[in-house]
Amino acid sequence: MPAKVAVVGAGVIGLSAALRLLEEHPDGSIEVTIVARDFPAPAETFFLDPAAHINYTSPWAGAHNRWVLWVADGSEAAAAAERDHGFALATFRHMQSIVARFPEAGVTFVPAIEYLETPGPEYTQLADEALQKQLGLHDADLDLGFRVLSKDGASSGGKADSAADAPFPAGVTWGCTYRTWCVNPMVYCSFLLRRFVAAGGKVARRDLRTPHELFAPPPAAAATAAGTPLPPPPPLPDKTLGAPAGGFDLVVNCSGNGFGDDPHMFITRGQTCLVRNACDATVTRQNADGSWTFSVPRNFDGGTIIGGTKEPGNWDASPSLANREKLLANFAATYPKVLEGSKRGRFEVLADVVGRRPTRRGGMRLEAEEVAAASSGRAKKHVIVHAYGVGGRGYEISWGVAGAVAELVKKNL
Repeated sequence: MPAKVAVVGAGVIGLSAALRLLEEHPDGSIEVTIVARDFPAPAETFFLDPAAHINYTSPWAGAHNRWVLWVADGSEAAAAAERDHGFALATFRHMQSIVARFPEAGVTFVPAIEYLETPGPEYTQLADEALQKQLGLHDADLDLGFRVLSKDGASSGGKADSAADAPFPAGVTWGCTYRTWCVNPMVYCSFLLRRFVAAGGKVARRDLRTPHELFAPPPAAAATAAGTPLPPPPPLPDKTLGAPAGGFDLVVNCSGNGFGDDPHMFITRGQTCLVRNACDATVTRQNADGSWTFSVPRNFDGGTIIGGTKEPGNWDASPSLANREKLLANFAATYPKVLEGSKRGRFEVLADVVGRRPTRRGGMRLEAEEVAAASSGRAKKHVIVHAYGVGGRGYEISWGVAGAVAELVKKNL
């Protein structure tokens, strides 16, 4: 009999982990069910009532890959950043494979440009090519084309062959460029869900209060054990998708924010703006005051995301018009090329976007936890594999996290 594994959460981390588990067990030795309240759907449906889905983070993401660097000072934060960089490299490789095999997946590769007004040593030291290689930025299979830019125009290698080689915007003192990927979030997440179901995965819609609920037998099994049969349930439209949400042998907690019992968790509000205007690069600017300016182009006529705010502890679900105007003005000043060819030389706004990034002090929780439970009158242990609290980097590190989850499941099942 196959081992039964529940993956809690149908965001990008849960979907990636669930699919990875099935792909690593093609012999059917495990049965994987995604248990969640919210599932991927066309992005337009979420805009009908954004506040109702604001805690489902993945629809509201940018989403793109950029390399987040760190100061190697031996701290726990540095260790977490180094781990996540490895996850990002693994995800980059997987995204290359997805684009090559599945052009319909919602992933596209574009040039990336990064501008910094006050770069820290983790960035300025990238003038050393040996460090670039150490970080994997010159790995042949990645084909990043990573290079540090010159403030006056043209790269450090002397070439002026792209928009990245224009003189820096006012206030910027450091820049780099490389090839990276962007995602149309709900196109991509729907693709992952389809792949999961096609591989034999099951789904169950359930609003959980704790992951421990999933170790209890499903209601029908519990009633039968007690000698009280339940009436037959109504027929499911697709039995492949239907699964009893209980009686699992192991639970993977990809719930994003956790279940309210982790004191290290907090939300970070993000506001962006979806515009019709196309953009030929994903551009990120870190401003001296700590604010951000960025663009994330989307394929399949998905427009471009212009962002964005990072507001720890702000639960406001309503977009701010003042924020929108500031975001658009800042990006136009950073990358005026985005308005070339647009009607009347301005942005065409499609929607304001507000999301809640599930952020955790000290970095994401990624570990296996043994929990005591009583079953059939005797004590035993259950295992929950936790993978939540990734902040705003869910897409960037998703496949690296999925691989780590698969290893933890293998060790504990």
